Amino acid sequence: MGVMVASADGHAVVDGQAGGLSSPADRTLYRSLRTASDCCLVGPTTLVAESYSTLLDPHQRERRESLGLASEPLLATISRRLDPDLAGLEIFNTPGRPVLVYTESGGELPACTSDVELVRFAAGSLTPRACVEDLGSRGLATVLCEGGPSLLGAMFAAGLVDDLFLTVAPLLTGGDGIGIVESALFDPAVALELRSVGRAGGHLFLHYATKA
Repeated sequence: MGVMVASADGHAVVDGQAGGLSSPADRTLYRSLRTASDCCLVGPTTLVAESYSTLLDPHQRERRESLGLASEPLLATISRRLDPDLAGLEIFNTPGRPVLVYTESGGELPACTSDVELVRFAAGSLTPRACVEDLGSRGLATVLCEGGPSLLGAMFAAGLVDDLFLTVAPLLTGGDGIGIVESALFDPAVALELRSVGRAGGHLFLHYATKA
């Protein structure tokens, strides 16, 4: 699954962050999707720009635990060069929290208090498909990709996205901007089937499935 928020003119960030496009209802959607997922896959630039600290609220953790699941989904990221800024994030410094970092680097992150595992790939071999296959081998079948646009674009290009949850914010940002996917031209274009439409205030919530 992929989940993104965009302005009405299709841009994924305002002042370098997606948070300016969000709303309380949008944040509730994100957390409900996380609650139902085995893993949240997030690009390192997005993790740092959005200052990730937690994934779920206490009642959502309790809901997962009542179903016999881990209290939170696993957090995973793909950082080929092993961005050292990741180590400064609160979510990388929560004791007992498992985090996977897929990398081609032979280096180490500065000390973190979370349970950070580095999964190393040979140079040029780290792909979204390889990461999703590794997650599957760990029994993590439902992966929620929260972007950023480059990671989501790579996931779509590899045919790894079955559902897209897109929030459209009532804003026009103008300029060139960054779209919800940043990638080479899809050839053919990815066909989507609209499954549902919701509304909260001025925000629209669109659920698409990818067509076979």
